[in-house]
Amino acid sequence: MPAGASVRIDPYASSRSGRIGPALAGIPARVYVPDETTNDVTVIDPATFRIINRFRVGQRPEHITPDWSGQRLFVENMGASTLTIIDARTGLPTGIPQPMPHPYNLYFTLDGTTAMDVQDFLNAAGLPLNGLRFYDRRTWRETGWLPIPFSGANHLDLSADGSFAMLSGETSGVVGKVDLVHRTLTGMIVVGGSPTDVRLSPDGRLFFNANQGTNGVDILDPATMRRIGFIATGAGAHGLALSRDTKQLYVTNRLAGSLSVIDIATRRVVATWRIGGSPDMVSLSPDGRQLWISNRYNGSVVVVDAGDGRVLATIATGGSPHGLCYWPQPGDHSIGHNGNMR
Repeated sequence: MPAGASVRIDPYASSRSGRIGPALAGIPARVYVPDETTNDVTVIDPATFRIINRFRVGQRPEHITPDWSGQRLFVENMGASTLTIIDARTGLPTGIPQPMPHPYNLYFTLDGTTAMDVQDFLNAAGLPLNGLRFYDRRTWRETGWLPIPFSGANHLDLSADGSFAMLSGETSGVVGKVDLVHRTLTGMIVVGGSPTDVRLSPDGRLFFNANQGTNGVDILDPATMRRIGFIATGAGAHGLALSRDTKQLYVTNRLAGSLSVIDIATRRVVATWRIGGSPDMVSLSPDGRQLWISNRYNGSVVVVDAGDGRVLATIATGGSPHGLCYWPQPGDHSIGHNGNMR
């Protein structure tokens, strides 16, 4: 290549095919649903839409995150300051929980060496404990702590090369840029409202941020640290998922009880489907045909046809289901949250 030429990284090349990789072969397809009020995990067979198991975990489980290697899953027990470890092949907890201070979300660096615990404190009183805690992923030895000066550190996604992350602040109206090499906060974008889920664009240049306070999706340029666009979707825009071909972005509108579909090329909403309930976090089936969504305040999980928005099933789980995970997924490695793959 000519001197100084840049190499474009396709961040979703390994997950776009829809094929489960050899390392995950034989892992039974399951949907794991944590409940922050009943302190348990419901396990659903996606082939039958039936609940096949339920087990206790720690206090206030918020999300379920596949490990970087995909062989285990971690339940983030925020109230208990632990991770419950699930064997992906048996679908059962493995034993003693892993201690971790107030885990709300869990992520991994692209090379799998480091785990990042997002400690989410929603108000100013908890600000000293709001931030990112770094661990050696293999030994769980703590290797660093980065306090975040805006409240509600919540969701993040990595850049295409993994050198930085964009981190949302749910109660501060801020999205911050975190240098993962030097573990420093290098900039902030004030978007207003209540920023939640974050997702890297398919071309690797921009980030989408669901903003439940302004009822849509912010488009963020990490190079200039500016919001360069906004797409109105519906009241309480909260969770994000890319279609399997990465041409569309699905957005749950928690207060509107709807799901919006954005055409990424035109940055326009092409459909909004009324699905009812309080749709929160969302996980795409491996073949890209179904969206599995937790109804956080309605005690259920809803399954939606990703092509036309038809509700295929509503599965009563009880309580307050939050960050569900459909596992396994296509891709080489999990980088965290409820199964964001690269």
